[in-house]
Amino acid sequence: MTHVPTRTSVAYFSMEICLEQAIPTYSGGLGVLAGDTLRSAADLAVPVVAVTLLHRKGYFEQHLDASGQQTETPVHWKPEEVLERVDAWTTVTLEEREVRVTAWKYVVKGVRGHEVPVYLLDTNVPENSEWDRTLTDTLYGGDDHYRLCQEIVLGMGGAALLQEIGYQNGTIYHLNEGHSALLTLQLLEKQLIGRPAFELEDADFEAVRSRCVFTTHTPVPAGHDKFPLEMVRKVLGDTRVSLLESSGGIHEGMLNMTHLALHLTRFVNGVAMRHGEVSRGMFPEYPIDSITNGVHATTWTGPAFAALFDRRIPEWRHDNLYLRYAVSIPLQEIREAHAASKAALLEEIERRTGERLDPGVMTIGFARRATPYKRADLIFSDLDRLTAIARSVGKIQIVFGGKAHPHDGGGKELIRRIFAAREKLGDLVKIVYVENYEMALAYKMVAGVDLWLNNPMKPLEASGTSGMKAAMNGVPSFSVLDGWWVEGHVEGVTGWSIGGPELEADPTRDAVDLYIKLERVILPLFYGLPFAYAEVMRSAIALNGSFFNTQRMVGQYVHNAYFPNGASNASPAEAIALI
Repeated sequence: MTHVPTRTSVAYFSMEICLEQAIPTYSGGLGVLAGDTLRSAADLAVPVVAVTLLHRKGYFEQHLDASGQQTETPVHWKPEEVLERVDAWTTVTLEEREVRVTAWKYVVKGVRGHEVPVYLLDTNVPENSEWDRTLTDTLYGGDDHYRLCQEIVLGMGGAALLQEIGYQNGTIYHLNEGHSALLTLQLLEKQLIGRPAFELEDADFEAVRSRCVFTTHTPVPAGHDKFPLEMVRKVLGDTRVSLLESSGGIHEGMLNMTHLALHLTRFVNGVAMRHGEVSRGMFPEYPIDSITNGVHATTWTGPAFAALFDRRIPEWRHDNLYLRYAVSIPLQEIREAHAASKAALLEEIERRTGERLDPGVMTIGFARRATPYKRADLIFSDLDRLTAIARSVGKIQIVFGGKAHPHDGGGKELIRRIFAAREKLGDLVKIVYVENYEMALAYKMVAGVDLWLNNPMKPLEASGTSGMKAAMNGVPSFSVLDGWWVEGHVEGVTGWSIGGPELEADPTRDAVDLYIKLERVILPLFYGLPFAYAEVMRSAIALNGSFFNTQRMVGQYVHNAYFPNGASNASPAEAIALI
């Protein structure tokens, strides 16, 4: 059975969505955020439908040898075991041939029973050529030509399939990053039915713009997809290239997916206050707002803290703002819940790696995509200094996780440097790198470490959400002042900063500041004043957990982006009911 909309719906398009561990259709932060967004939309009964690709081969399975050399193999999973086939299909035109696009459905269920359907597009059907059948295989795989065809399937194929299912003129389209921006071309062509392409009028652009919102996620220029114009002309044809030219999508001789999205959407936002500022600097001709990311509280809160919250603040599951009342939880109960979370993590690490870590030692977590600007090895800038700190103040354990993109040589080298540092440091600073970082491991890491480390090169962190997940479990962050931490940081209260507040990073100062605070503030507090450390843990929950959640974030999208004319004082569900 396909889902048939009965009222205005929001169609949420994302190249990757993290739905559950058994469905490997995500690589990292963007996909995890998308999954959390849909879970909160279901909790709040927001009428959302989502579109992504099936990714039959997933992102990849990561394998690390003894020196940290990464190799990759495809993920093997069976969509028919966890998804439902959809009785609808459409086509997209690639290089003058018709490619059939089918779909599978997954249903996200909210706490009160509301359902959000997710359609995963699939081109692996007998009607398509062998190459076309691979287009929905691999997340972020292939060359530019493969990626362009893939994004046509996502944007144009996804929009067309929703129309086949029954989502028509009332649908609002949310582009989660620029990968799906060509859905605007599909909408423009619908405006032109019965008219030649050259008869586009301002009213046609405005009709599309009025139904589209766009969230940009990257302050890194290389993160904005661009395709050579001749390639686009070959794949889409002259008429559609002319439409793209008149739509603002061609920038500096390339199809620029971000510029296309910026030009044909009525609301644009960055994913944190600082990221909004950076994005306005990158695209000064466009008004760009900010809606800070969040995480789905009940998904990322570990069993020990969930049980504690259920006992002390039972309303937290339905209204995450109640996490503010964590300030009243006795510190001993915070410590006990964290000890249980830490034990679960260390048991999982031993199961996966054979490494046994000490529950009494300060354990630092660092897990995110392995790429140079994330600077996973910053803490190893001076191994002698790090060893001296561990010897004089207290031992340290660091748990790493994260995949390098198969084509990211710098990211792969970063992993090898961490393995090299491990060999030099020995047991005073014990290092564990857990391969194949995914949802299940993340769930235990963000709850079980004692401190969450994050030190990307500023201003390249759009938001970051792993530290938000840690805060849900009372784990303080130790981070540069970029992304969400600009808003979440209260020095010594919710965690600690690395470096100063200036926009650009100073790598030397960052490393020195990291060592000074570890040696003089964080480790002495952890080892010498454990209840004072627990106060920081409690404040992380009350101040950051209560705000940096997708329940608040989705509410902001409802009021400010999807339905800006709704009742400002209504709840998200009530605002929609009034439309």
